Amino acid sequence: MKSLVWIASAVLGATVIFQKRYKILNTILAINVLRKLFVRLSMNIPSMRTKILPSIFGRSAS
Repeated sequence: MKSLVWIASAVLGATVIFQKRYKILNTILAINVLRKLFVRLSMNIPSMRTKILPSIFGRSAS
């Protein structure tokens, strides 16, 4: 019975987070330090960097 309640709570929590994901993300990224950290971490991923940087500087991505 305990595990059933735990699983139901986890599913409910995941559903709420999924439905509100953009609002949660906007709230988190509104904090300057967290936004800078997110950008710094995402620029360490090579595939992310190769897709984003050309569009920022006006070159076409290959």
